[in-house]
Amino acid sequence: MKKLLTVALAALAFQVSAADKLSVGATAVPHAELLEFVKPELAKQGVELDIKVFTDYVQPNVQVAEKRLDANFFQHLPYLKEFNKGKGTTLVSVVGVHVEPFGAYSQKVKQLGELKEGATVAIPNDATNGGRALLLLAKAGTITLKDPANILATPRDVTGNSKKLKFRELEAATLPRVLNQVDLALINTNYALEAKLNPAKDALVIEGSESPYVNILVSRADNKDTPAMKKLAAALTSPAVKKFIQEKYKGAVVPAF
Repeated sequence: MKKLLTVALAALAFQVSAADKLSVGATAVPHAELLEFVKPELAKQGVELDIKVFTDYVQPNVQVAEKRLDANFFQHLPYLKEFNKGKGTTLVSVVGVHVEPFGAYSQKVKQLGELKEGATVAIPNDATNGGRALLLLAKAGTITLKDPANILATPRDVTGNSKKLKFRELEAATLPRVLNQVDLALINTNYALEAKLNPAKDALVIEGSESPYVNILVSRADNKDTPAMKKLAAALTSPAVKKFIQEKYKGAVVPAF
């Protein structure tokens, strides 16, 4: 009887350990794709990955903070810091995974120098990505900024604008959809890829691989160091994921490890 009880308890312990579940919010490309890639390996390690796909940059953080999700994977550290500051949250970075070089796209010109006076330029309306867009234009010589190192720059910080460019600040997810309505749009790579744009070929100007905007896995402080979260972090920074990124995205997404 004791032996049967021991076996039963061992089986129950195995079932409990195998039932570790992580719910992770992510934007579709490349984040959810990377999570889908590691899902089978995590299952072998006793972690069930539940992937929730989002189309915005706000709800994934809100839902982690409210404990409706365990983690999210869609943002870089400057965005996370600004979100925490603005929303009063205390979300934390678990691990850096990849860089998505930010690019400028157009259906009306083939190079930035062809932009006409008064051309309309669409940029993300969140502080860090809007600033990132302006920094890229400044680095390309299209505009000058009061402080060329300020990642929170806004159109009000533009001090040199010889072509009198008009800036439209829009939600990042909508930028590919308005590309045919503006002269130039600065688009996050995940949304560019979703819109079937090839950053390596289609971007008029793009950040280099030295970009400091590493995309990170994010959680709360209370679950950052759980065994399941550590397994997910290790899986996302494995040699297999590095190879997957390099082969699938061909420079549009760059491993950060």
